[in-house]
Amino acid sequence: MMKKMFVVILNCFWSLSGVAGSESRSVMEGDSVTLSVSLTETQRKEGISWKFGPRDVTIAEIEVGDNNIRPYEDRADGRFKGRVKLDHSGSLTITNTKTTDSGLYKVSQTSSDKQLSVFNINVYAPLPVPVITNASPENTSSSERSNCSLLCSVLNGRGVTLSWYKGKSLLFNISESNLNISNISLPLEVEYQDTNTYSCVAQHPLSNQTQDYCLTDLCQQCSGLPFKYIVLICCVVGVLMIVAAVLIFCIRRKLRATANKCEDTEEDDNKFTIHKEDNEEDDNKFTTYTRVPEVGASTYEGDNEVGDSIYEVSSERNPYNNII
Repeated sequence: MMKKMFVVILNCFWSLSGVAGSESRSVMEGDSVTLSVSLTETQRKEGISWKFGPRDVTIAEIEVGDNNIRPYEDRADGRFKGRVKLDHSGSLTITNTKTTDSGLYKVSQTSSDKQLSVFNINVYAPLPVPVITNASPENTSSSERSNCSLLCSVLNGRGVTLSWYKGKSLLFNISESNLNISNISLPLEVEYQDTNTYSCVAQHPLSNQTQDYCLTDLCQQCSGLPFKYIVLICCVVGVLMIVAAVLIFCIRRKLRATANKCEDTEEDDNKFTIHKEDNEEDDNKFTTYTRVPEVGASTYEGDNEVGDSIYEVSSERNPYNNII
């Protein structure tokens, strides 16, 4: 029992000492990384093994004696298939790296299992730009609130930290080591009257992305109605303006038609004149002018067409001429 405990403690000591003396490397996802070692001729002949992860899974080795290079692409869940290269110098190259390649890589002597070097590799995914949204309750108008609630979110990943800045001063930040959580979010309360500059920053050791906050874009206090009601009101106002324009057009057209009709009537009245010729031949007759309706073919006595109307002319003897 004591012997087993001693072995466990010894293994833990060697693991910790290896990690403490390891070389750390950070790469972006998709890049290549080379883990270089310096081997003596004797070490090369005794063979070396490259192991990955906490279980020390052998992923490549130089065999003892013949120095043949043998990769084991089917091991470690097959994640390194087609991406591991080992040369005779003992250096290991991983191409097209993925975030799942992060971890400890150990190189040891095959014959004696003596550990030669340890590398701690961190592969970081490209960072997306964080997204800022208005997290204020929808059932409460902005006129009833003094603050605007903001929420900044970003896709979670290895080493990702999300922070709020006021100008260049850090307010607070958050990170999530559990990579099973897909997103991390960070809230912020801002007063409507606040004119300071705020920004949300997502970062890891190799990259950072910043999203600036604009008060007028997300928190407009001037409108106490939800956006859908604002759109509805704008549509109603637009329809009413169109109806009013049509009514004004119709009224103006009707007034113009009435004015033209009045002008035509006045012109006809001005044309109504009567011309009477004196009949000197017969003083005992008098002439009567009578307006008759205008028809296609009218009969009348005398030439008495005045304007657009036709007059019928009749002559009678004056009975008063015989009374003298």
